[in-house]
Amino acid sequence: MRIGGWKWAALLLFAFSLLWNTTGAQIRYTIPEELKEGSIVGNIAKDLGFDISDIAERKLRIASESNRQYFSVDSGKGDLVVNGRIDRETLCGQSASCLMPLQIIIENPLQLHKVEIDIQDINDNAKEGILKISELTAPGARFTLESAEDLDVGTNSLKSYSLSNKNFFHLNLKTNKNGVQIPELVLDKPLDREKQAMHHLIVTALDGGNPVKSGTSVLQISVQDFNDNEPKFEVAAYKASVLESAVVGSSVLKIKATDMDDGPNGKIQYLFGAHTPEFVRNVFRVNAETGEITVFGKLDYETKKSYTFDVCAKDKGNPELEGQSSVQVDIIDENDNPPEIILTSLPSPVPENATVGTVVALINVKDLDSGNNGKIELTVSPDVPFKLKPSFDSHYSLITDSLLDREVHSEYNVEILAMDSGLSLFSVSATDIDRDKNAILTYSVLDLSSNKFPASSYFYINSENGTIYSMSTFDYEKTKLFSIVVQAKDNGSPPLSSNATVHVFILDHNDNAPAVIYPSTSMGSVSHQKMPRSAKAGHLVTKVTAVDTDSGHNACVNLHTGEVRTKRAVSEHDDSSQRLLIEIKDNGEPIQSATVTVDILIEDGFHEPISDYREKTIEPNKKTGKITLYLIISLASVSLLSLVTFFILLVKCARGSRSCCIRKTNSEYKNPNRNLQIQLNTDGPIKCVEVLGGDMMSQSQSFGSYLSPMSEFSDLTLIKPSSTTNFTDTLNVLDASVPDSAWTFESQQLKKLTA
Repeated sequence: MRIGGWKWAALLLFAFSLLWNTTGAQIRYTIPEELKEGSIVGNIAKDLGFDISDIAERKLRIASESNRQYFSVDSGKGDLVVNGRIDRETLCGQSASCLMPLQIIIENPLQLHKVEIDIQDINDNAKEGILKISELTAPGARFTLESAEDLDVGTNSLKSYSLSNKNFFHLNLKTNKNGVQIPELVLDKPLDREKQAMHHLIVTALDGGNPVKSGTSVLQISVQDFNDNEPKFEVAAYKASVLESAVVGSSVLKIKATDMDDGPNGKIQYLFGAHTPEFVRNVFRVNAETGEITVFGKLDYETKKSYTFDVCAKDKGNPELEGQSSVQVDIIDENDNPPEIILTSLPSPVPENATVGTVVALINVKDLDSGNNGKIELTVSPDVPFKLKPSFDSHYSLITDSLLDREVHSEYNVEILAMDSGLSLFSVSATDIDRDKNAILTYSVLDLSSNKFPASSYFYINSENGTIYSMSTFDYEKTKLFSIVVQAKDNGSPPLSSNATVHVFILDHNDNAPAVIYPSTSMGSVSHQKMPRSAKAGHLVTKVTAVDTDSGHNACVNLHTGEVRTKRAVSEHDDSSQRLLIEIKDNGEPIQSATVTVDILIEDGFHEPISDYREKTIEPNKKTGKITLYLIISLASVSLLSLVTFFILLVKCARGSRSCCIRKTNSEYKNPNRNLQIQLNTDGPIKCVEVLGGDMMSQSQSFGSYLSPMSEFSDLTLIKPSSTTNFTDTLNVLDASVPDSAWTFESQQLKKLTA
């Protein structure tokens, strides 16, 4: 029995030895969550009693119950290091303790060691809340906040709260019936959403332990808009002028108002003032959305020379607020009234023995137009013994200029021509080799069915001398060329006639303000942008782009790059809301401008990984160096080949070869003399380049080149193509009269008008 007892003791000792070699001692490490990758937890080799050489020779490795390996062993030093991001909330949720078990396996002999990693929570998930407060809220108002939780008791429990920013608020603690302290946010000063729309606060809860532990909560105060700002016009009084011949729908001016409020409180509609008389409403209209004032009825300078009325900008808030401005529209007189001759005396016979200077008739002339348009010059038909003598104002006397002889002329038909001094557009002249009434010509403007518009509604011609006047305003953006047919007809029987075509080219006038494309304000009068509070100097906030429907120099918009960047880094003391008013001007005369309001919201949690991206793209850029070199070599080769080809063609042309000459065919209009023209401004740095001419069947282009000696940027921008008006028929008619030298719009065959 003793021998058997010793055997059982030996067996038990052997089993205990095996158990020791397979389980090993238990080791626990304590680390905070979110440690950086590569951080050392502890020296696992030293703590388990292994030599550094044993790690590699005995193939030490880690086995984890998790699918992901959060740790690894440095075989050179024996350190247990962090292998990836450790988020306690992901691994253990809201559990009070968070233990991560690891198995350390080592061979020769095979051993298993258990290691536990205690993951400690850090305050990396601060609560974030949004509290909406109306800007109308009076100081002293209290807002209850969510109280913090602390599982400790006694002196280690929750003791106090603190607030990061006390410019507008402070914290107050109240105790409920259970003895729990509840924080209250108290408003100290009135809020103004237009100055600061968001307030960023951090509420910190502190316990009474040693060391003191804390928890934080981010609180965003969103100031709710109240309709406390009325719309304001850009100017207190507007003044504009319009031709009396302006057709219905013609633009007079555009009024604009801004409202600092948000949403419906800041959306504006335009209308006439409440006491606007009916006669103003009969001739003008106000676009409620755009504020553009247009012609609605017929204008007549002779009836009314000026209109003055009030306009109103009203928001859509509750209650509605409005702003007012006055508008004065002066009517520009046009030469639309012919002179009128009135015979104030009754016709009576004149004795042949009448002395020189005898008054034959009294006449009066008048012209309803003003200025030079109303100044009248009278002429008497030649070869009659009479002349006009001015009396006073517009009264004249027709007197004898020489002795009369009834036996020679028993009667005279005296023709008096009254002509005003209005500015004419152009004049045509025709001759007839016949005599007497067969040679008397009458001029008229024909309305052809092929025209898109009746020429007589835009132009008036003096039937006697062929002088052409404009009767309406022109819009370059709608029509750039007018072709009118003038007919000269004699008074013979049958009457004979001949036609001539007059081409009127309209010149652009800077009558359109730039239109902002981005940032868009279609949803309201203000555009909203975001940027991080961590933004440094030079940070790109937004980019403004605009276009102008005018042409040439008038269409070049002074935006350069249009980029809006920060001049300095954003500090903690800067308001969370910044408002910019950006003005865009063109290069025309007079200068037209447009504005856009941008609200910039500075957010702490808003990040843009621009710098990281640039760092990561450095390496690929190095790899593309060879490709860039190959492209440069290819471009140089193509350029050299093109240059050689050009010189070969030049030599052939110089030797009289017809292979490279430009010829005119009957099937298609081509003229080698109509070369491209480049128009540059000469007032300083080049701002706009307009290319005209060339093949008139194609679209001419306007380019804007923004070159400034103060900027490192130089942009070439395609502004817009010109009108696609077909000029084929026009140029075929003009080709016979165009000189051999390159022609321009100043040729005598053409006429310019300013729209």
